[in-house]
Amino acid sequence: MGTYGRATLVTDDAAAASIHAEAVFGVFRDVDRTMSNWTETSEVARINREAGTRPAAISADVAAVVAEALRVWALSEHAFDITLEPLVRAWGFLGGPRRVPSAAEAAAAFARVGSERIALDRAAGTIAFTHPDTRIDLGGIAKGFAVDRAAETLAARGVRDALVDLTGNMRAIGTPADASAWRIGVRDPHDRMTHFARLQIPSGHGISTSASYEQFVMHEGRRCGHLLDPRTGKPAEGFSSVTVVAPSALEAEGWSTAYFVLGPRDAKRLARSVQGVSSVCVEPRADGPDKVWVSASLRDRFALVPQALDLFEIDWVD
Repeated sequence: MGTYGRATLVTDDAAAASIHAEAVFGVFRDVDRTMSNWTETSEVARINREAGTRPAAISADVAAVVAEALRVWALSEHAFDITLEPLVRAWGFLGGPRRVPSAAEAAAAFARVGSERIALDRAAGTIAFTHPDTRIDLGGIAKGFAVDRAAETLAARGVRDALVDLTGNMRAIGTPADASAWRIGVRDPHDRMTHFARLQIPSGHGISTSASYEQFVMHEGRRCGHLLDPRTGKPAEGFSSVTVVAPSALEAEGWSTAYFVLGPRDAKRLARSVQGVSSVCVEPRADGPDKVWVSASLRDRFALVPQALDLFEIDWVD
């Protein structure tokens, strides 16, 4: 999946626990083999070759991820869409090099986008595309699935306290050794400090951050991030970063991207109707402190670090 992973286990015997950590990376490798778009040998790559001409076989795991992606697509008013693959490739964010495509190239790629063209039949174990040029990319949600599956693997092995992390997509199990909850730092999108806030993750919950500070291309003095709006075909704007806490890492990853794409007005409106999902959304301001929209459900779990108090203004969202 072109990324890094980490497992933190609370144990009195690191050598004995290493076998459990290796099981986590075994899960990561399995998901990479089936869902990565960075290889031509994955199941998703095969589906992209076959599903535009005939129903293609799909495994239960890939079907589960596609089903969740389609659910978030529908509920997010199409702000999250796994059929963005042609447009992501046109920008060089998948396969590279990163570049701004020509207007004609971008328009041709954008014409291939639309999850309404996906026909998933989980009972039959098949997936089909109603448009022959449709392609899917699970990079915006498969990492959450891998984290959930890894956490479930640890729990089945009797691990009671751990934190699974795949590029900032995390799931908490139990608590760390010296605190009542796992606590992470939320990165400052402007890199003025390592993190501008701390956020506690409830046991069993997932967390994901979507931002454009690592993957982007500069064009005419503007930063064009890798998170593209499937409704316009252009880079999403409005937020610097979005962090979501949800009952699973799978949900957290899908919704962090959806909220980022929706932008301040629509994300705030939609967030009120999405059950069980809490968010921290950073809106940049040119003439003052950045606005941080924080779900009221996180009031006891979220706090700015002291050096960020003059740089960010919190607005609690009920």
